[in-house]
Order: sequence, then C-alpha cells, then structure tokens
Amino acid sequence: MSDYHRNEFLGFGTCAPSNFIPDFLYERLFFPAMKTFNGAPVEAPYGLRKIEAELVKEGFNVSTVAPQYLESHLEEAKVLGIHVMDPFGLGPASSTLAAVMKKEPFLARGFRNLLGSPEVRRAKRRGLKILVGGPGVWQMHYRPSFVKNYGIDCVIEGEAENVVGDIFKAALRGEGLPARYETSIGETPNADEIPEIIGPSVNGLVEIGRGCCRGCSFCSVTLRPLRWFPIEKILREMEVNRKGKNAGVILHTDDVMLYGSKNTLPNEGKLLDLHERVLKNCTGISWSHCSLAAVAANPGLFKKIADGIRQKQPWWGAEIGLETGSPELAKKMMPAKAHPFKPEDWPDVVRTGMALMHDNMLVPACTLIVGVPEETESDLLKTLELMDDLRTFRSLIVPLFFVPMGRLSDEDWFKDTEVSKLHIELMTKCVGHDLHWIGNLLDIGFANSWRERVLRPFYGLFTSLAKFQMKRAGISVNS
Repeated sequence: MSDYHRNEFLGFGTCAPSNFIPDFLYERLFFPAMKTFNGAPVEAPYGLRKIEAELVKEGFNVSTVAPQYLESHLEEAKVLGIHVMDPFGLGPASSTLAAVMKKEPFLARGFRNLLGSPEVRRAKRRGLKILVGGPGVWQMHYRPSFVKNYGIDCVIEGEAENVVGDIFKAALRGEGLPARYETSIGETPNADEIPEIIGPSVNGLVEIGRGCCRGCSFCSVTLRPLRWFPIEKILREMEVNRKGKNAGVILHTDDVMLYGSKNTLPNEGKLLDLHERVLKNCTGISWSHCSLAAVAANPGLFKKIADGIRQKQPWWGAEIGLETGSPELAKKMMPAKAHPFKPEDWPDVVRTGMALMHDNMLVPACTLIVGVPEETESDLLKTLELMDDLRTFRSLIVPLFFVPMGRLSDEDWFKDTEVSKLHIELMTKCVGHDLHWIGNLLDIGFANSWRERVLRPFYGLFTSLAKFQMKRAGISVNS
C-alpha cells in the first residue's frame, strides 16, 4: 500500500525489478509505505475499500490493515482477504520490464514475501483461511503451484460485491471453499448494489462507472456490463476521502469522457455537470483513463472541461490506450476503439487526440501493445512512423508485451525471445520520447508544494542515471 507521493504515475515504479538504484532508496522514491494509525492505513486501495464496505454492511467484524502491521491483527483473525493488482508481475508493464531486465518485479516480490512471512505461515497452521481477490487474480491460473504451496484457499474472480459475504461466511464456518470462484453475469452487481466506501481510498480515487462499450479483443474490461453511478454517490465517496484529509480526487472508469453515455459519443450535459459539481468539492482532479477517440470526437467539449480543470490546477493526467499505429491491426483487434471514426482512421484519431491533450495540458501515459497475434512488420513500421509524429506532444509512451486477456485469453504470450529488430527500434524510440519529455513532466508534476519541490532533484538524478546506464549498454537515445 502506497500513495506514490500523491502522484499516480509513480505507481508504475512498482512494475520494475531491482535496478541501479538501491532498493531502499527506490522504494522511498516510487512507493513509500502508506501512513498508518494503529496499523490501519490512512488510505487503502479502492477495490479493497469496496469489499470492506460490503462486509461491514453484512455484519462482519472487519479490519483493513497495512501489510507491515499484519502480524498483530492475525492473532484472532479467522480469514485473511488480500487484494492484488499484479501479484506475479505478469501484467503488461511488469512482464515487459521483467523480460528486459531478467529480474522479478518489486510487486511480485512483495506478494511472495507477504504470503511467505512467518506471521502468515503461523496463522495458516492454526487454521487461517486466505481469500484473494482484485483485478490481478487472473494470474493465479498461471501459478497453480504457488496457490497450493502458499495456502491460498479461494481465489475470487470478478466483481464480488454480491457473492463475497457468502464466501466469507463459509470460510468462518470452516466449510469447504472452491479453489476458484468466478462470478457469473447474473451475480454481477448493478449500480445500486455496489456499496459506497466507508474509508478513504488511495489518492482520493472514486469510481464513476464500470464497464466499457468499445469491445477491444485484448481487454477484459469489455466483458463487463456498462454502468454509470449518480453524481450524488460520487460526491458522497469524495466526502469520505475529504474527511480522511484528502480533498483531491481521481475520477475512475475506463473512459471518463463517456460518463453517462450509452455509446461511444460523449454525453455533453452529464459530463459537464459531473465536472462542475466535482470541481466545486475538490482541491485537485485527475482521470484514471480516457480514450483518444472520445476526445477527438468533441474537441469543444473537451476544451470546456479542460478550461474548468485548469482554473483549479495547471495540468492533469490520465492513462491512454494508444496500442498501435497500424490501421490494419486496429481494425482486427479494436474496431470500435476509434468510433465514431473508422478503424482505418486510427492513426489520425491518435494525432488529433494527442494534440488536443497537449494544448489543454492533459498529460497522457500511453500504452503500446507489442506482439499481438497477427502483428506484421508492416504494422510495426506504421507504429514507428506514428511515434515520429507524436514527438512534439507532451506524454509518456510505454511499449508493453502482449498478455493474453479478454477474448484473446487463449492466445500465446509474447515472449522476449520473439523480440525482433523492429521491436527493439520501437522500444528505443519510446524511451527516447519519454526522456525528451521527462524534464518537463517532472517540472510540472513536482511544483505544487514545497514537499514536491524537495523531491524533484531526486527524480532528476534517477533520470540522469537511467540515461547513463542506457549509454553504457550501447543504447543510443536522443533525448
């Protein structure tokens, strides 16, 4: 658990393995331990807060605990629930870095150390049940021996609000548990059944909806039904975070620009109303995700929202799926990603959306997927051409090895042994792009308070060391 110095972009540091920065310093720079009160974290991951709220509503005696203070809370506990994002480092970002650096990512090491800790092993021997949930549980399919050897009793996959109570009751009664419980469509909660958090979430993250209507074949989110939450519910959760001393907010869904919409076109009235009311009740705002197509589809609406946000702060960030520069590949794997434009227009959609974000001070952290099924040299060449066009747009662009998820879950993983010269050229170009912009991003990202300004030189030193290490490895990066 960490707040990443109040900068979500730094959270990607957990995906890296040990490197040229000493571990103790790297951890303090990128994922310092969460502040606690008697072992309880002042903020916790949002998904964990949702399960906490559901269990409390159903009458359970629940304690949400930071990992480093787990021992004292296990003496009387009968069930330990663990929320995971990327437990084995198999997610796209961490698996890419692990393949390049040939080491285990920090987040995978942390999960293994937690379950292998003496306090958890002792509690397990006296009968503790261990349940694991969260967006990273799909990885348990690929590590069955770990699940068995470390005593995980049940893996709960999917949106669990409607089923978690019964599973915990069975665990408390000592009944047999399924090794894996996957929630069905019928068990997926509707908007009214999803409880409101009762404790502050990390960095003020608040969900505004679930699901996505774009249907990209490589993404698991598209398998969920689309639901939007009322603004009143969003504001009440923001108030929980404000009472926890965090008046900032990260609006979380898979495409903030589509809030309140039933299709891929922004709903101007609902989107403006959301931002007007949220901005009146927060000190700062970010988006978790948005799409380039939704931004490009209504530039005037995007500028209105940006103008409102920039009255409160100079910039804001979001994670963006850029994925490819190839119209042919876009048509095969994400035909609705460009909607309301045609999939063959995808590179132009990217250029338009990125230009609008640059002009309006939204800083995107973009992902490129490397090694998707049916990828050709022509696809890679078109992505390289697009990268050249994006050089002038303020952003981070990260290439990620393909991981089989969503409707492509039966496909093969992309392995480091399959990396071609064009893949290397693309990855090097991404590094060059990021190093070109990193100084500017550090300047705007660490200028809001004296604490951030004190931290700024340390990240500058990290960047300088990264450049030196790449040069020493023979990688030429023009930054």
